[in-house]
Amino acid sequence: MIPSRLVSVRRALALLASGLLALVSSAATAVAQTAAGYTVTAYQQEKVGEGHWILRGAVEMSRADVQIFADTIEFFEAQDRAIATGNVVMAQGSQRIAADRADINTRTQLGTFEHATGVASVRAPRPRQAPPGGLAMPAAAVNDVYYFGDTVERLSEQKYRITHGGFTTCVQPTPRWELSASTILLNVDDYTVLRNMQFKVKGVPLLYLPVLYYPTKREERSTGFLLPTYGISSLRGQSVHSAFFWAINRSQDATVMADWYSRTGTGIGSEYRYTRGNGSDGTISTYLLQQKANTYTLADGTTRTQTPGQSLTINGTVSQALPGRFRLRGTAAYFSSLLVNQTFNTNLYDAGRNRRAVGVNVAGVWHGLAMSGLYDRTEWFSTSTASDVVGSAPRVTVVRGDRRIWSRVPLYFSASAEAGRLTRQTRSEGAVVADHSVGRLDVAPQLRVPFTRWQFLTVTVAGAWRSTTYTRSLDPVTGAITATGLTRQFGTLGVQMTGPVFSRVWDTPTLGYADKFKHSIEPYASLQRTTSISAFDRIVRVDTVDTVVGSTTSVNYGIRNRLYAKRQTPRGRQAQEIATLDITQSYYSDDRASQFDTAFATSIAGAAPSRYSPVAIGVRVAPTTSVNTSLRAEVDSRYHALRTLSANATLLVGQQAQATVGWSRRFLVPMLAGFDNPAALDHFVNISTSAQNADRRFGTVLSANYDAVRKALLQERVTAFYNAQCCGIALEYQRYNFAGLPSYLVPADRRFFLSVTLAGLGNFSPFNGALGAAPR
Repeated sequence: MIPSRLVSVRRALALLASGLLALVSSAATAVAQTAAGYTVTAYQQEKVGEGHWILRGAVEMSRADVQIFADTIEFFEAQDRAIATGNVVMAQGSQRIAADRADINTRTQLGTFEHATGVASVRAPRPRQAPPGGLAMPAAAVNDVYYFGDTVERLSEQKYRITHGGFTTCVQPTPRWELSASTILLNVDDYTVLRNMQFKVKGVPLLYLPVLYYPTKREERSTGFLLPTYGISSLRGQSVHSAFFWAINRSQDATVMADWYSRTGTGIGSEYRYTRGNGSDGTISTYLLQQKANTYTLADGTTRTQTPGQSLTINGTVSQALPGRFRLRGTAAYFSSLLVNQTFNTNLYDAGRNRRAVGVNVAGVWHGLAMSGLYDRTEWFSTSTASDVVGSAPRVTVVRGDRRIWSRVPLYFSASAEAGRLTRQTRSEGAVVADHSVGRLDVAPQLRVPFTRWQFLTVTVAGAWRSTTYTRSLDPVTGAITATGLTRQFGTLGVQMTGPVFSRVWDTPTLGYADKFKHSIEPYASLQRTTSISAFDRIVRVDTVDTVVGSTTSVNYGIRNRLYAKRQTPRGRQAQEIATLDITQSYYSDDRASQFDTAFATSIAGAAPSRYSPVAIGVRVAPTTSVNTSLRAEVDSRYHALRTLSANATLLVGQQAQATVGWSRRFLVPMLAGFDNPAALDHFVNISTSAQNADRRFGTVLSANYDAVRKALLQERVTAFYNAQCCGIALEYQRYNFAGLPSYLVPADRRFFLSVTLAGLGNFSPFNGALGAAPR
C-alpha cells in the first residue's frame, strides 16, 4: 500500500504534471505525430508493427481534455490500448491519477493503475445553520477526494475500484484522517463501499468495521452512514451514537440511529422527514431504549435502582393541506418514562420537561365560517407516578368573523360556537383518582360598534350574550362531581377607549444617533359589565370560559409611553420604536374576579381575592438592532410589594457573537396567600453566549442556569468546535444538578460528547440534543 502520509498527493501531482509539461515543451529533439486522434510527443519512438509503437522519454499523449504522461508508453492503435510505465499521470478535466504503471483504454480513458494515487472533485456541502441554543459546525471548503491504492481500476469517469488502499479529503502534507480498506468501491457521484475499513487519524487506527457504506455524492443529501459520536455520562456511562441516512427522494428522507450505553443499555431511533409543497411537511422521530438495571444517587445520598425494561419516546410535527381550504396539523411529544426523558435528553429544557402531549387539529374556512376540530391530550407529571391530564376529546369550534350588518352605522356582528368533551383528570399509579371531565356546548354572539372618526381617540362599544351547557355539575354542598347537567347564561356590555394620544417631536440633526425623536403618551381604558350568573358555584371549571364571575363590573386602565427615533437603515431613514413603557391595572366590583384574570401572571385561583389587580409594569428598550432588553414586574396593590420581576437582555455583535441574560424572581409577600411560602419561591438566572470567527472556522457556546434560592448551578454547558482545512472536531461538556427541584428525578449528571467532521463528508449529532442539535 502507498503510504499517503509521505507527501501531499495534490502537490505531488501538480509538480509532476508541471515538470513533464515543461520538459516536453523544451525538448528540441522530441518527435511529434498524430495517432488515433491523439497528439503524441516523445524523445524517441519505435514502430514495432502496424499500429504498434513504443514511445520513450517524456511521453505525452493528448486529445481534447485528456492527457497521458509517462516515461515509456507502448501504444496499440488498433486496440485503443496504452501500457504506460514510469511516472505515469493521466489527467481528464479535474480528475488526476498518478501511478508506477498503467494499462489504459485510450478511447474510454478507463484502465488499471498500479501503486496509484489520484484526485476527484466533490462539491462541499453547505454549512449547517446554528440551531436554537446551539452552534453548528460547518464542513471545510474542500472540493477534492484523494485516493490511493496498490491497484486502482478506473471503471468510469467517477467510479473506481481500489485494492489495498484508501481515500481522504485532507490536503495536508500529513493527512489528518483517512479511510483505508482491503477493497474500496469509490463512486464519487453516488456512494462508497469499503470492506475491512479502518478509520485513521494521524495514522492511528481509531475505528474498524467489516463493511462501510458511505455517501460521496456531489449533492447535500446522500444515502449512507453518518459519522459516529462519542460521549461519556456519569449516569449512562460511555456512549457511542451512530446513524444511517437514507435520501429517499427530493421530498423525503429518513435517519435510523443506534446507540450503545455502557451502564444503561442500548437504543434505536428513527427520524422521517417529508415535504409535499404548499405548506405540507412533517418530521416524526421515535426512540426505543432497551434499558438494563442501573443505580442512581439522589440529592439526599440515597440510591434509586432503575429496573430493566423498555421505554419509548415519540416526537413529531405534521402539517398537511386538505381539500376545500382545510389543513391538518398534528403534534406529538410523548415519552413512556419520565425518568428516561430526563436522563437521556442533553438539552436542559427537554430534560426538564415533565409533560407529554399529543394533538391533532383540522381547521379551515367553509362558506365564510372558520371551523376547526381538535383532539389533544396533555399529561403533567408532579412525580414519576402522579400526574394531571387535560385536553379535548374532541372539541369542535365554529367562528363567524366580524361582518358589517348596517350600512348607516358601523355595526358589526360576530359569533362563535364550541362543542366538545373536555378532559381533566388526576391520576396516580396509572389509575384515575379524580375525574373532572365534562361535556360542554358554548354559544357566544356579539355586536360591536367602533367609533374611529378622530385619529387621537378610538372608542369601541361591544355587547355579547353567552349560553353554556354542561353535562356535569358540582354538588353545591359537598363540591363533588354529579351527573346533573346545567346551563349558564349571561350577558356582557363593554366599552374600550384608546386615547386621547399626546405626542411631541424633537429635531436633532447634529446628534448623530437619530435625526428626530418622537414621544407619544397613549392612555387606554376598558369597562365591562357582566350580568349575574346564578350557578357559578356549581360549574365544573376546566378553562377560562368557565371562570367568568357574574354581577361584576371590571375596569382595566393603563398608560403606554412610546419613544421613536428616525435613524438610518439599509432601506433609508426610518422611524424605529426604541423604548416602550406600559403600566396597567384592573378594578373588579366582585373581588373573586381577581383570581381569574389571565392578563396578570400572578392572578391565580386560591390566592387571596382583591378588588384591585396587581400593577403590571412592562419596559422594552432596543436602541439598535443589536441590543434588545425587556423587563416585566407585577406589584401587589394592597401591600405595595413586588410579586414577580423578570428581565432579559440580548446583545448581537454582527454574525460573530451573541449574548443573552435572563433573570426572574418570585418574591415573598408574607401577608399574601400564594406568596407567603418561602419554599415555593423562585429565583433564576440564565446566561447564554456564543461566538465564532467570520469564516466559522472555530466557535463556542457557553450557557448556565443558576437557582439563587437553592444556591445551585442547575446546568452549565460548554460547546466548542475547531474546523481545520480538511477536518474538524466538536466538543461539548455539560454538568447538571437538579437537586431540590420539583418533578426532577435525576438530580445530577456530568456529560461529555465528541464529534468529528470530515471535509466534504459532514458529521452527525444525536437526536437528544448533544453538540448543538435542535431542541425537541
